[in-house]
Amino acid sequence: MRASGRSRAVAVSFVALAGLLWFQGQTRAAADVVSGTAAPFVMVLGTAQDGGLPQLGGTAAEDEAARRDPARRRLVASLLIVDPASGERFLIDATPDLPRQVEIANEVAPRAPAASRPPLFEAIGLTHAHVGHYAGLMHLGREIYGASGQRVLASTRFARFLETNGPWDLLVKLNHIRIEKIESGVTVKLNPRVSITPLAVPHRDEYSDTFAFIVHGPNRSILWLPDIDKWEKWDSRIEDVIHGVDVAYVDGTFFDGGELPGRAMSEVPHPFIAESLTRFASLPEAQRAKVVFMHLNHTNPAATPGSPAQLAIERAGMRVAKERERQPL
Repeated sequence: MRASGRSRAVAVSFVALAGLLWFQGQTRAAADVVSGTAAPFVMVLGTAQDGGLPQLGGTAAEDEAARRDPARRRLVASLLIVDPASGERFLIDATPDLPRQVEIANEVAPRAPAASRPPLFEAIGLTHAHVGHYAGLMHLGREIYGASGQRVLASTRFARFLETNGPWDLLVKLNHIRIEKIESGVTVKLNPRVSITPLAVPHRDEYSDTFAFIVHGPNRSILWLPDIDKWEKWDSRIEDVIHGVDVAYVDGTFFDGGELPGRAMSEVPHPFIAESLTRFASLPEAQRAKVVFMHLNHTNPAATPGSPAQLAIERAGMRVAKERERQPL
């Protein structure tokens, strides 16, 4: 009888302990949600200009350093958006580095195995028709992945370009991609907790217009603006846009005007980082701290850790983006 009583007591204690542990686990889970662990987030999948690093034919110091040390290599600028609660993931820009960037996305937000070829993302938003921002769509065709109905968000002009020019039109005709037209200033709801707002910006619009995106979450918003000609050409003040977001990833293609000897920099206009540092110098410290430069060309010395260019950015209260860095939404 005593043994039986002890057994019952042990059993009761075990159940009580299990209940306590379950309660603590639920409490921690609830606290995680409150603290933002399960909040949507963005992750930087690349920080380089369209040609990546090292760049084909590039002989800049950073090209050579990246060839010697794989850790110095950089993928083309792209942004992953993840909602852990639903398991959904979204992408801004399909770069030439899409295969590697999908692998990173799979590490961060894995998909369940599928016998077919479902969309890799719930949606891919495209900024513009320069090769570093949409050429990755080629991997969705039947020659490679053979996606089924991948949702692609693009401006009306960009959509028309994709629909009427090969090889992209074949992606549309075979339903590898399904284009949804979006407009500047009109917010697109990606899911109940995440939305994006495209903003038209002035750039070399040979085949499409150019968008930046503001990504909105439950608590924070992120600006992703990889390409623009010059801040002065925009009909919006960049300072006002920075003020309205929590983090501003902006065009940092070139540090200054001396990076392309023998070429006219006016043919590929961008706001030099040096110009941005001067322009943003009068902003309050908290506003300058939001500014993160990305889309760095292979010639840009700011890509080199500890370089005078990167240190100048940091002294000004801003910084250079790092691959795989996350920002909660």
